[in-house]
Amino acid sequence: MWERTLQDLIRGLRANKKDESKFIAQAVDEIRNEIKSKDMEIKAAAVLKLTYLHMLGYDMSWASFHVVEVMSVPRIHLKTIGYLAAVLSFQQDTDVLMLTTNLLKKDLGSRPEDVAVALNGLSQIVTPELARDLAPELIAMLNHSRPHIRKRAVLALYKAIIRYPEVLPQCMTRLREKLDDSDDGVVAATVNVLCELVHQNPRDYLPLAPQLFHLLTTSSNNWMLIKIIKLFGTLTPHEPRLVKKLQPPITDLISTTSAISLLYECVRTCIIGGMLQGYGGSQLARTCVTKLAGFLQDRDQNLKYIALLALVKIVPTHPELVAEYQDMILSSVDDEDISIRMRALDLVSAMVSRHNLQPIIQHLLSHLVKSEPSALPSASEALSQFAGSTQAPSVKPGVSPAQSPAYRLTLAQRILALGAQDVYDNVTDFEWYISVLVDLAYVGHVNVGAEIREQLVDIAGRVRGAQRYAVQFMLKLLTDDAFLHNAPEDGGCPEVLWAAAWICGEYCSELAEPQKLLSHLLQPGINALPPDVVAVYLQAAMKVFGSWAAELAERWDDDDLARVQGVVGDILERLQSFAAHPDIEVQERAAEALQLFAFIRADLASHKPKPRADALYGDAGGSGFGEPESAEPRFPKSLYLLKPLFSTHPLNAVAQGAQAVVPVPDGLDLDAWMVPWQEEAAPAADFGEDAEGKKVKKGKKKGGDAGKTKRKGKAKAVHDGNGDYDEDGARSASPVFVAETAEERAERERRKAERLERLRDDPYYLMDDRPSSTRSASMNAADVDAIPVVRLDDLPPLSAQAATPRFPGLRSSPTPAVQTFVIDKTGEMPEGVVAPPRSAAGTPKPSLLGNGHGAAGAAAPPPSRFAPYDVDVDEPRPGTPQPIKVTRAKKKASGGGKKEKKRTPKADSNGTPAAAP
Repeated sequence: MWERTLQDLIRGLRANKKDESKFIAQAVDEIRNEIKSKDMEIKAAAVLKLTYLHMLGYDMSWASFHVVEVMSVPRIHLKTIGYLAAVLSFQQDTDVLMLTTNLLKKDLGSRPEDVAVALNGLSQIVTPELARDLAPELIAMLNHSRPHIRKRAVLALYKAIIRYPEVLPQCMTRLREKLDDSDDGVVAATVNVLCELVHQNPRDYLPLAPQLFHLLTTSSNNWMLIKIIKLFGTLTPHEPRLVKKLQPPITDLISTTSAISLLYECVRTCIIGGMLQGYGGSQLARTCVTKLAGFLQDRDQNLKYIALLALVKIVPTHPELVAEYQDMILSSVDDEDISIRMRALDLVSAMVSRHNLQPIIQHLLSHLVKSEPSALPSASEALSQFAGSTQAPSVKPGVSPAQSPAYRLTLAQRILALGAQDVYDNVTDFEWYISVLVDLAYVGHVNVGAEIREQLVDIAGRVRGAQRYAVQFMLKLLTDDAFLHNAPEDGGCPEVLWAAAWICGEYCSELAEPQKLLSHLLQPGINALPPDVVAVYLQAAMKVFGSWAAELAERWDDDDLARVQGVVGDILERLQSFAAHPDIEVQERAAEALQLFAFIRADLASHKPKPRADALYGDAGGSGFGEPESAEPRFPKSLYLLKPLFSTHPLNAVAQGAQAVVPVPDGLDLDAWMVPWQEEAAPAADFGEDAEGKKVKKGKKKGGDAGKTKRKGKAKAVHDGNGDYDEDGARSASPVFVAETAEERAERERRKAERLERLRDDPYYLMDDRPSSTRSASMNAADVDAIPVVRLDDLPPLSAQAATPRFPGLRSSPTPAVQTFVIDKTGEMPEGVVAPPRSAAGTPKPSLLGNGHGAAGAAAPPPSRFAPYDVDVDEPRPGTPQPIKVTRAKKKASGGGKKEKKRTPKADSNGTPAAAP
């Protein structure tokens, strides 16, 4: 009978590509018949063909027992076929592996060729059971007379240790002996095995350090030296004395070897082993950095990549050495390989300091915005363009096809992270850094508007010396119509406009002509912006007008009345469109602004110019003739209406944990009800109905039934759903709450749910989603009588301004030649609480107080020289002391059963407590 060989099977597969499955099915049927043959040659040939089909993806698990039969054949060429099929097809759960234990023991004690085949096969099919049963034979093979058997035994023993770790203590002595073996292949195999095992428990391998050090200084095998150095890199963190011992030989290897792989492994070991610190570490670090810098100039991209990886790990300990090659590292940012660019960005981020932040960010920014080989102006040049021009740059950089959007986003985020690192600790010139943020806002295809907004607001609040520059640049953004109408993908950035409006409103005192900004803050085009940005625009417009109006009042002239009326009328006309905005918050702010400006317009219309005092009394101003100065101001007092609403308190940065460190006052239970719920169970028979249908609680009359008892201290009460009343119709001092039934409670909850659901879609009804306990507390805490009446004339005089402004549209003030910026890193803490110390990594950036009111660092307003509005004496005034708390003590009277109330003395209108009676 003619059998098909493996070569015939391969030829048939190539000839039947159109109908391969049919040919495979026919071949498998033939193999099933051949594998049952008693002739071992035919059986081995069938197993070989089946192994080839298994490599093509066809299952041969059904022939596992026949594979074991071929493995047991004495003839070596057939035995090799059996072990090959077992290595390729057997798994850890193959059931016939239990039949191979005795077979493997027999082969391990047979001829050298059988031992070699058995060791190779065992290293691939070993299971925990086989490792346990064959461990003695494997350990015995370590002393075999033939080197190639010893080498195979070491490698097979490693696989057995992985499957069955209990073997390691038994073979550790023999493995240590193999480090001194006469054959270099056995030594290299042993070092390789130890290098893999050392990661599990490095301390157990410290006794091998002397032998490994001897091999390090005497061996010339580069691959074995790489493994030994890796071993020492794992051991040195557990034995510091090795560092000093290893520095000379490793330094010699780094200086003399020409093998790149060995050189890199030496550098890596120096880094992870802590050899770059301490005695001799600086010189070794310089040697490592010098070698790695040579890799950066190599044409091989792999060498550049590993050099950047190693330099990233050296920078934290020796930044000055890496900074010497700054230009070379920055050139890697322009590499075509994205992997090298990303590693270069990591290295640049790690090497940033106060001295190199500006050139690094300028290089990254130019790389981000350039579209052609010619670079765009730097950040400092862009700054000068902003300061000297009246319009923001309209030319926006294009996007290079080689730069993916993901990489551009990463690059922009990295620039922002470098500037904000350690709360702007590396920024020495905030004028320059604010210009960088503005440049990033004009870069298209980069969605980092939220990060730019946070940093602009944070800088304005933390660095008072930078507020002037921030207002200048934000004014340019607000007046740039092209930036306003651009889509985000074309360079538009509504989040930055949010920051621009907020900063110009909060620090509007820095503006030379605030009234000119109002037309831009209230232009109809901002309706296309997100609602939160529109709301900030409206708020900023109120702040700007309030600051301008208060300044105008200080130097009031009767000719200014018509100009102010025109501005107010224009604002009212523009606000009409925002009152119908679909967003409820924008509606609310627009409605508030309309009411306030309507009041101002009415006050301006009723204002009558008053003659000057010097016109009546000459130069003496009235005082020379004994006439008192007029208490009424010459300007409309409504000009001071808006500024106190936003500038009463300073706006400073708040420490991150400020709220958490506020202590809870003694005796305050935040979970307790402010008004306890008092329940008094009363039988249904105690309640009746009067003539009006109201429920009446029946009290016991004198001489009534003996079975009824009278509750002391309680009068008969009428309950009408709004409170309890006594017999005379007066409200009872101690109301009695009647416990409602389950049906009544369910009905009340159902009606409440229906009402809330009906009002949820009402745009003119604000839903309160707070928990009921918090809502009740806030409602009870609100005391309408305690709300102070704002004195519109109690305002600070505006400071004198310099004659010549430094920037157009910006107030001028004496500025030193060298600007020193002071950064408030910690933020404010509650009184009596010390801010926690900053960690080495820097304090996280706290946020500001929401939209806040008032400029940072503003002083308390001094009293005005004009008479205030007439208010009631009993009403509290701004700046008065805290109201005297009233405590109520209830106690039973000795005879009548009535409760007497005791109150502490009230304070008079000046805040002085009255004398106790």
